[in-house]
Amino acid sequence: MRIGELSARTGASARSLRYWEQHGLLHTVRQPNGYRGYPESAVQRVRNIQTMLSVGFSVEEIRAFTDCLDDDMRSKPISPLAVRLLEERLRQLDERICRMVNLRVRIQRQLDELRRRMAAEHQPFAGDEKHEETV
Repeated sequence: MRIGELSARTGASARSLRYWEQHGLLHTVRQPNGYRGYPESAVQRVRNIQTMLSVGFSVEEIRAFTDCLDDDMRSKPISPLAVRLLEERLRQLDERICRMVNLRVRIQRQLDELRRRMAAEHQPFAGDEKHEETV
């Protein structure tokens, strides 16, 4: 199958497919006309790559699983490496969430202070109100 068909069947862009090929995740056979040829198993391989990317694996991390990407990974034995990588990814996300929450609190405090100061600067002085009424 050619790259356009694989792209259509998986929703992956041709650019992504070429990128994954360059990084050893996809294997192609060059046809006599120069086109890339993909086996039928490439559909499942691409879906597995997409799934792994969607949960935070990097292309480099996915390379550790190249031997099992052609099959439905849900039917494979659980990989201790996959568990460790997911645990690490979860830890990284937790740290990032914590940093983002702290940043949000600091920004909210700063915004509250700016609004308080702005409101104080725009309060009319008692003498100004009387002056405006008599003018």
